[in-house]
Amino acid sequence: MALPFFKYHPDPVATGSVEACDGRCDCCGESNGFLYCSSFYCAEEIEPQICPMCIADGSAAEKWDGMFNDDFPLSEAGISAAIIAEVGQRTPGFSSWQQERWETHCGDACAFYGDAPVAEVKALRGEALDDFLRREGLDKAGWSMIQRHYQPGGNPCIFKFVCLHCHIVIYQIDGT
Repeated sequence: MALPFFKYHPDPVATGSVEACDGRCDCCGESNGFLYCSSFYCAEEIEPQICPMCIADGSAAEKWDGMFNDDFPLSEAGISAAIIAEVGQRTPGFSSWQQERWETHCGDACAFYGDAPVAEVKALRGEALDDFLRREGLDKAGWSMIQRHYQPGGNPCIFKFVCLHCHIVIYQIDGT
């Protein structure tokens, strides 16, 4: 079965948030060939197996009164309630060392593309680098060490987000 399209997380298989497998979804009871494998926040102490279809249509979030992504950063950025609901309740989340933080730009949530490629991290310069260091509270000496040793999936990790409107790339650092 084909995966549904997620506007704010275009390739959840590539980012590791969804895996191909034969398990059954605890929401719809179907075996659709894929299951979600990242964070799900709800009041109950459960870790349901959820298929991407039940994420996309909102039925999983509704069934367990839960969310896949923290909505606070989106709310703080002044993002509309409709977009907050789409990212929080109908978009696969991602695994992070700390609480995930969905980036925003141009009055909208950005698309998540997972770990930044090494070549992009090594090429980060100028105003884009200065903005990144300022947002993340890093100095150039610390950045130089991170940049030299960075590997996708490592610690720290550098996530890549892209604005859906102006296509600016926003990087975010996360680590233990």
